[in-house]
This record gives sequence, C-alpha cells and structure tokens, in this order.
Amino acid sequence: MARDVTDATPIESRDELVGWIEKGNKPDSAFRVGTEHEKVPFYLADHAPVPYAGPRGVRALLEGMQGLLGWEPIMEGETIIGLLDVTGGGAISLEPGGQFELSGAPVETVHQTCAELHAHLAQVKEIADPLGIGFLNLGMSPVWTRAGTPVMPKGRYKIMSAYMPKVGRLGLDMMFRTATVQANLDFSNEADMVRKLRVSLALQPVATALFANSPFTDGRPNGFLSMRSEIWRDTDNARAGMLPFAFEDGMGFERYVDYALDVPMYFVKRGATYHDVAGASFRDLLAGRLAQLPGERASISDWANHLSTIFPEVRLKRYLEMRGADAGDAAMICAMPALFVGLFYHRPALDAAWDLVKDWSAAERQKLRDDVPRLALEATIRGRAVRDLAREVLDLARAGLAARRRLDSQGRDETRFLAPLDAIVESGRVGAQALLEKYHGEWRGDIDRVFADAAH
Repeated sequence: MARDVTDATPIESRDELVGWIEKGNKPDSAFRVGTEHEKVPFYLADHAPVPYAGPRGVRALLEGMQGLLGWEPIMEGETIIGLLDVTGGGAISLEPGGQFELSGAPVETVHQTCAELHAHLAQVKEIADPLGIGFLNLGMSPVWTRAGTPVMPKGRYKIMSAYMPKVGRLGLDMMFRTATVQANLDFSNEADMVRKLRVSLALQPVATALFANSPFTDGRPNGFLSMRSEIWRDTDNARAGMLPFAFEDGMGFERYVDYALDVPMYFVKRGATYHDVAGASFRDLLAGRLAQLPGERASISDWANHLSTIFPEVRLKRYLEMRGADAGDAAMICAMPALFVGLFYHRPALDAAWDLVKDWSAAERQKLRDDVPRLALEATIRGRAVRDLAREVLDLARAGLAARRRLDSQGRDETRFLAPLDAIVESGRVGAQALLEKYHGEWRGDIDRVFADAAH
C-alpha cells in the first residue's frame, strides 16, 4: 500500500534501522492477519477507465466513501488521496492508475478479514453505483493501453514514473495496470521471521500459480496466465525478486537491513514535499551526505517509506507481506490470507512446509518463479508439477487452520476459505484459463464481455 509514514524521529545508525524492524516481534497470542486488495475501476456504461477528477471520478468515489464511513481523509496538499480508519487501522488508498485499494486492519482470524472485505465491497458499491462505476477483479487491466490509463495525483508516483523506465521495461505497466491481493502476517522473533520468510519465498510461485488471473493486455490474450507476475520480472530487479540471500547462513534482521540499504531510494518526503532522489543511497541519507539534500538526516518515516518502495515477492517490514498473487474475486481474496495463516500460525504446518522446500536450490526456486507466469499449475520443480505441490501445500494449510480452531458464529473453522483453491487444484484450471476458455468460446473474441464476467 502506498501510504506514507510520518514520524520525524531521527535515525542515526544501522542498529536503529535493525531495531525498528525488530519491534515487529510479537508473542504468538498477538499474531494478526491483514489483507490488502486492489480493484480496477471502470465506467459501467462504456467500460472506459475512471479518471481522478470530475463529478464521477475517483475523487468523488473517495469523498463518497469518506461521507459513508467517517474515516479521516489522507491529503496531499488540497488533494484527497486516501482514507484512514484511525480506530481500526484499515485504510483506502490509490495506486498509480486509479486501482482502488483496501488495506485491511490487522485482525485475529480469517473470518474477520473476510467479513471486513465483504463489508468494504458493499460500501464501495453503495457509493460507486450512483456514479456508474464498476470494478474489475483481475490481476491486470485487460483493455486500456498504458497511455490511455489515468494517472493519480500523488507526488511519489510522479517520481517513480520518471525512474521506472531507467531500470526495466515494464515498471510503468506494473504501476498503472496491475492489481494484487496481499496477505500480511506476523513473526515472534528473528528465527521465526527467517523460517517464515524462507517458506513463503519458496512457495510464493505456488501462490502465483493458484491465483493466476491476468491473461489479457491491450484487448487480447497476452500469452501468459499471470501477466502481472511476468511484469515483475522486468520492473526493477534491484528491488524485486526472490531474495536468494534469505536462504544463506546468517540471515536475519541485519542482513535484510543491509539489503534494503543497497536498494536505491525514490524520494525523501519533507512536510508535503516529495524530493526526487531516485537512484540515491539510503546510506548517504543516514550519514547526512545525500547530494540532493545536503545536511538532511534520516528519520523513522524515511526508513519506513523506503522499505515500502522495495518490491520482492515477500517483503519484510514489521510483518511479512505475501506479494505473489493476482487480484481475484471475493472468494479468492479471502483464500489468500487463509493459505498463509494455515501455514504460518501452526508450528507443525510451518515445519512441514519448510521440509517441502528446504532442499531447493536458488536456481530451482528462480526457475519455478520464472515459469509460473506462463505455465501456472503446469510448471515443475524437480520433475514435480506445481499442481501436485499445491495440493500438498493446501493440505498443510488446512491442517494448520483446523488446529487453530478459530470458529465463526456458526461453528465453522477457517478451512472453508480454502475451498476455491481446492477447486482449482482439483480441476487443474486457474482463473486465467477459465477466462481464456470463455474468450475463445462463448465470448467469441469479444473482450468487452470481461467487464461483466470479471467484475466485483
């Protein structure tokens, strides 16, 4: 989520950077799950993209949501760019191309994060319907060109847009045309963080395969099942990827901080102003010798904002973010946190998942990650299809969720949220393949049908 932290407390040493992340340690009893999802707004009448301004634009949508929810506006100058629930911890924010994002509050159960999602979708519908706005639940906008996609008025995005073409071919597509669902989970200490980071990095391609849901670009099939995931392979390899160092001896908070310090910065925010320092080193800011801002020293907010501009498949902040999945419908959005809560929050499930992946080499993990955008469940590792691996991973997650025994008001545990993933493994067909079958079949190549068949 692209919401900036504001904390001017100075940071003067690498140890303080490490300490900031380490404060994420929590006892198991305090573990929470948060779900973030993006959806792509479009006009119901003509399937055009929704600009920021205007009586039926994204700003009107945000203002309507503010009136409905009573959340605090997040402002950039005179411009509303998001909403913050100061009591519950959730937020609504805008991605660069107008993707409308809910960053869910940290809650105790998958039941709660899924209930929050359904409430949000109902609330958005209440505001969006009179504006004539609908929302796609795909991992990439399927029709509009990059040039034809609206640009949201956020300072950090202007800086990123100028920098992206210097470091990869597809960074602007990532910014303006993709949408994801993300699950955020906790760790208890450094060793627990490392175990969860390694397991989730190795298994993130399995999630990518299960959630693959972006087969169209510029109005036609693009040759991939998760084009969103393929785009990340050529966005900015200095800040993305599978973090092979995480599997090396000595991995811990310090090692991740050293990695983050070497990722080039985008910006430094002072007051309401974004200063473009794209390509500069956080080490120089820490030492007070940043050429673009002589004498400026690093603050807590600089560090938190910098960590939010690093984009590996799994990201470490004060929690771990699972970043491998395409956006999907409500059932698939709920399945994402269920999958990783089941694996992470029951020690035997986590240990069994580690046993599954611990012998894979960095080259094998990378090849799997490279193959799944095109092949999804048919990709292989060590001669084993991802479909078979996914079945085993789901069994572990199910055992973990069952052992948690977190029941809803009807006495159901959290395993029910895995149902759409079970169906995908059983059929061997991911969401993108189902859409392609429709495109080549009942749609007869009419891509406009996607606005009815793949919308919330």
